[in-house]
Amino acid sequence: MKICAPFAGIVHFKVAEGDKVATGQEIASVEAVKLEAPVLAPGPGIVSKLCVSDFGDVIGGAELLILTEG
Repeated sequence: MKICAPFAGIVHFKVAEGDKVATGQEIASVEAVKLEAPVLAPGPGIVSKLCVSDFGDVIGGAELLILTEG
């Protein structure tokens, strides 16, 4: 399952590749102009890939990470 940025900004990951996550767990945040939005896991899974670097710039809708069943 692809997890995407809600808007353009700087992403900060709260998880690493291989981590197990639960539904609703904060897996990243995106910050832009003093606005910070949490990115929550839509379901349980394992972080299989981080698609951008931590504290990297992203555009709205950019793929942040991939969750797999597990």
